[in-house]
Amino acid sequence: MPFAELSDLAAIRAFVHTTAGSLGARPEGVDDLVLAVDDAAANVITHGYGGRGGPLEVEVSGDGQEVVVRLRDRAPLFDPTARPAPDLRVPLGRRAPGGLGIYLARVSVDRMEHRRRRGHGNELTLALKLSPDV
Repeated sequence: MPFAELSDLAAIRAFVHTTAGSLGARPEGVDDLVLAVDDAAANVITHGYGGRGGPLEVEVSGDGQEVVVRLRDRAPLFDPTARPAPDLRVPLGRRAPGGLGIYLARVSVDRMEHRRRRGHGNELTLALKLSPDV
C-alpha cells in the first residue's frame, strides 16, 4: 500500500480527475468527486495518521453506470458516514472550526459507504453516477 502525505494530495486529485473523466463522468461530477476524495484523503492523513502520513491506497473504477473511488488505509477505525450533519443554521461566527468537510464530501457524491478492513483500517467508497438519470 503506497505511503501518502499531505504533499501527495495534488497528485491524488489529478489521478481521480483524469481517471473519472476517462470513465465517462460529467465534468461537474468529476469536480464534486475530486472534492470528496480530497477531503477524505486529507482527513485520513491529518487525523488518522496525526499529520505524519501513512499507507493510503486510492482506487478508481467504473462499471458503465457510476465511477467508484475506494480509499483504503491502516489508520484507526473511523466511519465518516456515522457523523451527524452539521447544523447549517448556526451562524459561522458561532460554530467551532472544522466539521464541514465530511458533510461537503457526503453531499458531493451519490453514494458514500464505509467498512472496516480485515485486521485494521478503513475502506471508504465514494460513488458518482455517470448520468443524473441513472
